[in-house]
Amino acid sequence: MIPSPATAKVFQGVASRQQMFRMFDRHAQRPNRWDGDAAPFYSGEWFEIGETEHDYMFEILPPLWIRGSMFAMREFMTGSVTSVFFALRIDEIIRYFHGYCDLSDKAFVETMRVAIIERESRPTQAMTREERLEHVWSITADDYRGYAGDRWPKDSRGKRTVMLYRGNEGTFLKLLDELTDGEIAAKLPVHLRHLPFPLAA
Repeated sequence: MIPSPATAKVFQGVASRQQMFRMFDRHAQRPNRWDGDAAPFYSGEWFEIGETEHDYMFEILPPLWIRGSMFAMREFMTGSVTSVFFALRIDEIIRYFHGYCDLSDKAFVETMRVAIIERESRPTQAMTREERLEHVWSITADDYRGYAGDRWPKDSRGKRTVMLYRGNEGTFLKLLDELTDGEIAAKLPVHLRHLPFPLAA
């Protein structure tokens, strides 16, 4: 049995046009940008956008394909990964989403569609630790985020880093995945800091 592709919500709330374009290439600073397969960086990422942004993207270029309430961009981000835009009815409201899908996997688009509906149909607002970390990465300016380089231990190199400020210690870099809950909360917008974690299944 082939495992379902992983999907990840990378922004909480509805992205503005400026935020949308910035998140199209959240990994622009990755090491060896022009070498190797970049698909793992992008494939499976998704976030919500507004109707105006959805329609704008539809009108930029003729879509690669249209399937019901979904369409794919003709220009690929990397390899077989391209933008797919969704208009989905969730709790009787039409909402709009962007996701990076690997079209070499025929089940990917449908898997993402189901994952978005399932995630956004939760009865209460909640964010997992992973979603909090992805939101922090999405909203942090390029000057304050990056990737661990040669000065880091070997097993940390290439991992994402963010800059933190700690009083008398000034600023310092820390691996994104190693942020404490308090450090994550401090980097989140005020309206997201106190959202609950999802209840364990």
